[in-house]
Amino acid sequence: MLVSLSGVTTRTLHRCADLAAELDRRKVPLSVLYAARTGEGPVTEWVRTRRARGDSVLLHGYDHRIPPTHRAVYLGKRAEFAALPAHEARLRLIAAKAALDANGMAVDGFAPPRWIASEGTFQALREHGFTLCADLVSVRDLVSGEVRRARVQEFGGPSQRTETVRCFALVLAAARAARRGGLVRLGIDAADLARPGLRQAFLDAVDVSLENRAFGTTYGSLSRSRARLTG
Repeated sequence: MLVSLSGVTTRTLHRCADLAAELDRRKVPLSVLYAARTGEGPVTEWVRTRRARGDSVLLHGYDHRIPPTHRAVYLGKRAEFAALPAHEARLRLIAAKAALDANGMAVDGFAPPRWIASEGTFQALREHGFTLCADLVSVRDLVSGEVRRARVQEFGGPSQRTETVRCFALVLAAARAARRGGLVRLGIDAADLARPGLRQAFLDAVDVSLENRAFGTTYGSLSRSRARLTG
């Protein structure tokens, strides 16, 4: 089971810390999706602390506020790497790695904003030494080329479905994947933690996965274990 958290800001940090504590009690590690331009401050310090405790950190784009120059893609908000050709993806990754270096944050895994990446982005990631890319429907080993199919289960953006239906759907999907013995991928945006119903449903999804013999790991651990097997 892979549990990821995005949208960590100074305003949501206390809720993120609370979620991490709940996962610690369940012995489930966290994969934090970290935007390169976060900069120094309490968020970066918290992410460093979580990594020191065994959590994983994945690059989550460079700067979500700046639209791609090639073509803007709207899915509730811009998907920064969804349509970039390789040369534009390279430029953004160069800037992102420079920002990460300045923050002392070394990463080799990538999760694109909105979980969508172009073929040009995959090419650029390989050229820049990234070993793993987690997209909406798969986890890609960028070294071996292996693609492990598993969809991220999350609440998503505003929906016509009621919150109760969204909560039920998440828990049901997690239970189904765990019972089949497949890879369970659960993702949450920090903004959703402000809604008690969504927060509880997310933890219920974690619990039902554990009850069905899933065990927690991180994207970083997944990448390292494959490297040991192929090394």
